Amino acid sequence: MRPLVATIDLSALCHNYAVAKRCAPGREAFAVVKANAYGHGVREVVTALHDIADGFAVASLEEAAQVRAVHDHARILLLEGCFEAAEVQLAQQLRLDIAVQNAAQLDAVLAAPAGQPLNIWLKLDSGMHRLGFDSDSLRAAHLALQGSPGCAELNLISHFACADERGHELTERQLECFLDVLDLDFDQRSLANSAAILLIPAAHMDWLRPGIMLYGATPFADLSASELGLKPVMTLTAQLIAQRHVAAGESVGYGASWVASRDSVIGTVSCGYADGYPRHAPLGTPVLVDGQRVPLIGRVSMDMLTVDLTDISATVGDSVELWGKQLPVDEVAQAAGTIGYELLTKVTERVPRRYLSHAAS
Repeated sequence: MRPLVATIDLSALCHNYAVAKRCAPGREAFAVVKANAYGHGVREVVTALHDIADGFAVASLEEAAQVRAVHDHARILLLEGCFEAAEVQLAQQLRLDIAVQNAAQLDAVLAAPAGQPLNIWLKLDSGMHRLGFDSDSLRAAHLALQGSPGCAELNLISHFACADERGHELTERQLECFLDVLDLDFDQRSLANSAAILLIPAAHMDWLRPGIMLYGATPFADLSASELGLKPVMTLTAQLIAQRHVAAGESVGYGASWVASRDSVIGTVSCGYADGYPRHAPLGTPVLVDGQRVPLIGRVSMDMLTVDLTDISATVGDSVELWGKQLPVDEVAQAAGTIGYELLTKVTERVPRRYLSHAAS
């Protein structure tokens, strides 16, 4: 078997959910499990959170059906709503909460055949300008849905654009926009993503939506996950599968993009961009070989990458951590010019997941 595995620590997942809840006592929280639970495995994540999560949030009906198959009684929020009118009936059958974020979705809900009443979350475009009603259109939608037999709860939701940038003026404007429509009668309200849960108490409302923080990564550029009390959930581990001496002036890898400035010892690692490691990771991106930090060299290839072992002692067969408990995914992401979200969600299906039970540590 190829020596590469993503080890998922479910106890860390449960710990991180508890951190979110402690940030906002008395509030409920949808655990965001879209994109296969950010690459961690939706079935296993929902099972681990089965008895502690107040609900789950997903991006599509297909994802909602996966969650419903694992948890028959969970409250499940469809964050982007239904993409076609016929999907409203499927949402009824799956007993979902659904976002309604435009006139077509509103019309589809109002015209749906009698069935299971839905919890409707009217989405306010409070300033991100991606999805949602402006304030005036939201008021009209609220009026149209009041008393509708297809609407069980009438709720309000919005999303921050810059909550991860502390002190950004848009965040305050978005919060004010949200508060300005609370003269309307809403059953439940939700605004806080991970960043807002951690640092903006005024945004906590009735329901939280922890996403990246559940998986032990930080939403902030200037605050680490450990500083926030979060534990990494995924550790991506490979193996040193080859080692060779390269003379000064010799190149390594595709395109001969790295040339040894000294006589060097080069290691080959069993992970590449087909596994989800970023092909664009630059020279010097940190990698841990047997717990020792070494720099990435050469171009990341489909199945392998190379590192400079010259300054450490290493042996073929040594364990290599690409990110995880000893090397934060956010540090690797920053070196590669991206974010932890992207690295976690891009770990491909060919990488086996190994799960530590949530009784383990």
